[in-house]
Amino acid sequence: MQLTTYSGQKASILGLAAQQQMEAETVAVSFEALINYFFFYNLDCESFLSELKLLLATKREQVLVATGSESREISSLNRYFNWVRDRLNVDAVDVFFVEYVSPDDDTNQVRAILDELHDWKEKGLIRYVGVTTHNRPIALEMIESGQCDVLMHRYNMAHRKAQEDVLPSAQKANIPLVAFTCTRWGSLLKGHPHWQFEPPTAADCYRYVLDHPAVHLALTAPKTKQQLAQNLSVLHASPLSPQEIAHWQEYGDLIYGSGQDAFDTQWV
Repeated sequence: MQLTTYSGQKASILGLAAQQQMEAETVAVSFEALINYFFFYNLDCESFLSELKLLLATKREQVLVATGSESREISSLNRYFNWVRDRLNVDAVDVFFVEYVSPDDDTNQVRAILDELHDWKEKGLIRYVGVTTHNRPIALEMIESGQCDVLMHRYNMAHRKAQEDVLPSAQKANIPLVAFTCTRWGSLLKGHPHWQFEPPTAADCYRYVLDHPAVHLALTAPKTKQQLAQNLSVLHASPLSPQEIAHWQEYGDLIYGSGQDAFDTQWV
């Protein structure tokens, strides 16, 4: 399966994710650079949403709108979905995610939410049913059950165990994978006392993630247009060499080993 716009264009390999500190005009600059996938967790990023609404007014057929909810209550889910459509003045959303499915979730609740999303899909309100999770067993369960059209999963130089099972399984099942936390919340960019070379740039992190054929796109959330310009180089970069891959995996092992809390190192 390919993620495509209404007009049939494939999703760009970089997707722009909203954040509150993002500079103005980032959405427009991203679209002009051929990014067509825009993701937001909620309605708090006012500037991002205003710019996205403006873009959608004339380019709806060329844009993939992606969002989701952590709610496990259908009534709350419906309210949020209606708010999104009203805020962006759209009839449908391209990708809607059940967000952060974890071992603490009630399986029946998650199943009910997925059933609701599939009902939305049948009605044409959404085009793809998505799931986000940091948990590899849950990711595998979602892939094997066929309950999601697209999977959003943590994957980066430090968090690589998804290579063993999740990524191959998604590829075999033809389920597009959206990678997030590609810079490991920025920690991959800071270097390490035992690393004698330059740390990776954000673009290096995205290139590493995108090197795996199961990964269809990587989310980026630059604060400034300068950071965005640097990240956009990924769109035209050549594949990593085996030497580069080994180089960054060695670095990722150091960064992973310095995780300070369970969330950094759990399930990976």
